[in-house]
Amino acid sequence: MTSELTTRALGEKAQRMIDALAAISASPENLTRLYLTPEHKRAAELVEVWMREAGLSTRMDAAGTMRGSLPPGKAGRSGNKALLIGSHIDTVIDAGRYDGNLGVVVGILAVETLKARGVELPFGLDILAFGDEEGVRFPVTLTSSAVVAGVFDQKALDVADEQEITLRDALVAFGGDPKRLRDEAYQRPSVLGYLEVHIEQGPVLERANEPLGAVTAIASQSRHRIRIRGEAGHAGTVPMGMRHDALTAAAEIILAAEEIARKDKKNSLVATVGHVEVMPGASNVIPADVRFSLDVRAANDKARKEAVEAITLVARKIDKRRHVVVGVETMLEKSVAECAPRLQKAIGTAVTAIQGKPARSLMSGAGHDGQSMVHLGEFGMIFVRCRAGISHNPNEFVTIDDMGLAVEALVGTILELAKQETAGR
Repeated sequence: MTSELTTRALGEKAQRMIDALAAISASPENLTRLYLTPEHKRAAELVEVWMREAGLSTRMDAAGTMRGSLPPGKAGRSGNKALLIGSHIDTVIDAGRYDGNLGVVVGILAVETLKARGVELPFGLDILAFGDEEGVRFPVTLTSSAVVAGVFDQKALDVADEQEITLRDALVAFGGDPKRLRDEAYQRPSVLGYLEVHIEQGPVLERANEPLGAVTAIASQSRHRIRIRGEAGHAGTVPMGMRHDALTAAAEIILAAEEIARKDKKNSLVATVGHVEVMPGASNVIPADVRFSLDVRAANDKARKEAVEAITLVARKIDKRRHVVVGVETMLEKSVAECAPRLQKAIGTAVTAIQGKPARSLMSGAGHDGQSMVHLGEFGMIFVRCRAGISHNPNEFVTIDDMGLAVEALVGTILELAKQETAGR
């Protein structure tokens, strides 16, 4: 039997595992690990080794998710159900090492800890290492968890990456099977719930000097692609009043989006333009074609949709005034995903016991696999403090002590749910 580790030792082991995953990258200069790449496969295989060492049976599913399963330890009313615990092992480009990866590592260490303490659960545990949450390689997100939850859109198989490789072909090359994706979904009656541990990616816990928090919901989110078509012209010969400048029109729309988000004081509304393309891209030519991204998020669907409508209305006015053509295309929409009160309560009890004061409730402005998993059943999230709230950045950092506490919090949450099931809820 695995010998029990102290909380500090759990954090130290978590750090070693995090560092081992961070060494698997497509670039020697930074951490970049995208879906269905050789780096993804190597990371999944390393996770499989750890899962087996923890006593889990393993398999790679048809979408590239590494799954580890632990059967129930004793007979009970929930013996035919499994509590799902997971996160993702893909990264953004030039990433931090904790985003996603920490949740997988903490899940495996929680299983080791339960076994070391001789705990027998009345339900099974499945640890899931998703291959695609970030949506960096292909213009779709949450592919892996959507398959698990049974909400994957088969049309997404035809989307392509920058090398014009379709998701379908990439799956086949990876060793997956596009024809079996529907068969990989869990059946709702067999799932007790889904839990995820994740860095906060924000500064609230650090400012409150609290290592852990309980998530209430994942924000409503939409992504849009805006294209503005004007007319190219010589920078020195076309008078200012006669120009059809696509870039200045884009600048005005971007600032309007910022202003609309700033005016909202109660719905945690944010609007972000993170990618801009300008064509023809010459210093002495008036821009004729500009394309940029727009990401809008809010605490509720209504506020988010109203903001997108307001930004679109401004864009329509600008295109008339500046004599350009503006097109707005919606690429992604995700409704608010609310955490289940039952799981929030279990998390809150566990976190409170560990940190000695009530667990802080937090909304997640970032997207997570829970947005897929909520379609399968109840889900809950534990947030872990990260330095300065920095994420999607090499400076992303979590202390060893906080990682150890995260493992203990997940163990405590699992035990709380076991009590609920034993008592018949």
